[in-house]
Order: sequence, then structure tokens, then C-alpha cells
Amino acid sequence: MLIPPPPPSPPSAPQPLRAARFHTIEGLGAIAPADWDAIAGPDNPFLSHGFLSALEDSGSASPRSGWLPRHLVAESADGKLIGAIPLYVKGNSWGEYVFDHSWADAFERAGGAYYPKLQAAVPFTPVPGPRLLVHPEAAAETREGLATALIEITRRLGVSSVHATFIDEADREAFAKAGYAERLGFQFHWHNRGYGSFDDFLNDLASRKRKAIRKERQSVAESGLILKTLVGEEITPAHWDAFHRFYLATVDRKWGSAYLTRKFFDQMAQRLGDKIVLVVAEDRGKLVAAALNLLGSDTLYGRNWGATVDVPFLHFELCYYRALDFAIERGLSRVEAGAQGEHKLQRGYLPRPTYSMHWIANEGLRAAVDDFLVHERAHVTAVIDEMAEEGPFRQQQETRREQGRVP
Repeated sequence: MLIPPPPPSPPSAPQPLRAARFHTIEGLGAIAPADWDAIAGPDNPFLSHGFLSALEDSGSASPRSGWLPRHLVAESADGKLIGAIPLYVKGNSWGEYVFDHSWADAFERAGGAYYPKLQAAVPFTPVPGPRLLVHPEAAAETREGLATALIEITRRLGVSSVHATFIDEADREAFAKAGYAERLGFQFHWHNRGYGSFDDFLNDLASRKRKAIRKERQSVAESGLILKTLVGEEITPAHWDAFHRFYLATVDRKWGSAYLTRKFFDQMAQRLGDKIVLVVAEDRGKLVAAALNLLGSDTLYGRNWGATVDVPFLHFELCYYRALDFAIERGLSRVEAGAQGEHKLQRGYLPRPTYSMHWIANEGLRAAVDDFLVHERAHVTAVIDEMAEEGPFRQQQETRREQGRVP
């Protein structure tokens, strides 16, 4: 009697990749785009190799602008990239959008040297997202390992501190376990509640807000300007020539610094392709205003805007309403319109918390900052709650009326 052979053993589950080495590199050119994008993921275009390398290669993120690349990377025993942090040595606090100038002033008045410091961030870009970039096959402890290694790099370089800004929820726990202090902020984001059209969105607003937006859009429609939403290859070098002029004019008006070079826009467009969305306004064939957006997997991110004409409500139309049109048409879940701007609240963008994490080498300054952050978090939380209650949607207004807070 023949005895059948035993069934084959089920294949063993692949072992997670573990970090064998943490070290820094001096630029994205040292890493293949596919390797970096495998840990950055497809969701957030600002973390892609294309965007970050365009900043570096164009001279925008450079020692000239105060952003010296020193990215922290984690490799497995066989040299595979399994984690990274976009990291920069900073000689100032410009282009960060999480302001620590008062910390620097206090430390330097006490005889310390706050600069240089380390910044884990996307330069000039207040867009929330992961800063602890981890390969899907990496071991669970890789994220916390990166956060801890970042402190060791700070000590090894002899700099004052390290700051991870606009992190996502997944990063918060890892940074907290490694001993970082959390700072709370907020931005205004729009969320798609299943709208099939812009009118569906308007119908969700309180009557007064709905009428105000319709009036603003009608005003721009009657201005005679031709508005277009361009994607990817529809955007030509002539568009970028004009947009760079708008960018410089905006910087001049706001007394800021023009970090982004003209070369950056060409390189970004070449490397990101259809992730670029440019809303433009033309007057008799001449570009007079534009708003730049980047497209993620489910989010449209508003970035820069500029104009050479003063047309009432044009800023709102190009930056906000056209972005909502695009998001609704594409079925996107969110529009993030960047930092600041309480005027966004009345246009359907609600406050959402943002987080940054900070580790300071000097114990005295660290204690003072920790105490400050405790009080600041309480204040920011109260502000977010108050603004959320005063939102523009019908349901919120009805609740306030029931509570006797709206006549």
C-alpha cells in the first residue's frame, strides 16, 4: 500500500525588515527615487522624491536659504532603505510656519546658541504628513527607532535642538515615547461630505454664508477674466514664467523671502506631472493671476498664489472655490488650504489640529519650553473648539440658535 507524501508546509511569513544602521545623507541625490518613494508612500506629494529633490536641485532648499539637507536614513542589514526622515540643518527659523523665534531669543539672551538646529520637515510647506517615513515591510519598532536616532544625531552634531513639524497622528506616539514635547496648532481644512456639486456644498451652509459665497463668485464671473484649471502637461513654461512673477510680487508685498527659484517650478512639474494643478486667470489672453495646488491620493493641497491685478474676491475664487470644484468633481475627501486665514472658516474650511514635536538638549531651556507648551496647548484647544462651534454650516447655526447664541 502506497502512503501519500505529507502535504507541503505552508510558506513561512516573511520576516519584517529591521534597522541595522542609522546615518545621514547630504541630499536626495544619494537615494534612488523608487527607493525613497517606497517609504514615503503615494498619499502626500510633498514627501515624494520628486518634490524634495526639486527643492534641492533647484537651489531652493540650500544653505543660501538656510536649509542644509541632512536626511536621516535607516537601512537593513543588507543595505535596503527601510526608513527615513526629511531633515535639514537650520541657521534660522524662516520658512517653517511653526514659530520658535521667542525660544531662540530667550536662549541667546541667557548666553546659549540656539542655531544651528535640526528641522524634520518639508521646506516652506506647512502641510501635515508623516515625518517618520517607514517601509511597509519594516518592523514595527522602526518608527520609534528613527525618532530616537534623531536625538542621537542632534547630540552628535552638537546642535541645540530638533523640531519635527506638521507631523501626522501615527508619528505622535513614536515621538512622545522618545521623549519629545508636543506643540499644538491648527489649520483650516475642507471636508467633502459626499457632495455631488458645488451647489450641494452651498446648500449645506447657513443661508447668509451661502448667499455671500454666491455673490463673491458672481462678482468674479462678471469681471471679464477667463478662469481655467490646468493639470500636468496642460501647464506650459509660459505659465510657470508668469507664476514665478506672481510669487515674487506676493513675497515683496508681504516682506518675506523668495525661497523658490524659477528653476524649481520646471523641475517640480517634470517630476510630479499630473499631481500639479494650476488655476489661472487670464485677461485678454494674458495671465494675471494663478493658484498652485498639488494633488494627493485623496486630498488637494493649496500652496502658493499671486496676481498682478486687484479684482475683488479673485483670491477666494482661485484658491478656495475652484479648489472645491476640482475636489468635488474628482471625488476627493479633503482640501487643505495651507496655514493661517480665519476668513477660510466662513467659506467651509473648519479648524483642524496640527502637531509638532520638539526635543531640546539644554535642560533649562527644555523645561521652560515644556511649561510654555502646556499652557499654549490649553489655549489653542479652546480656540479650536470655539471656532468649530462658530462654523458656517446650517446644523451649527441651528445648534447655536437652540442655545440662544444666534438671534
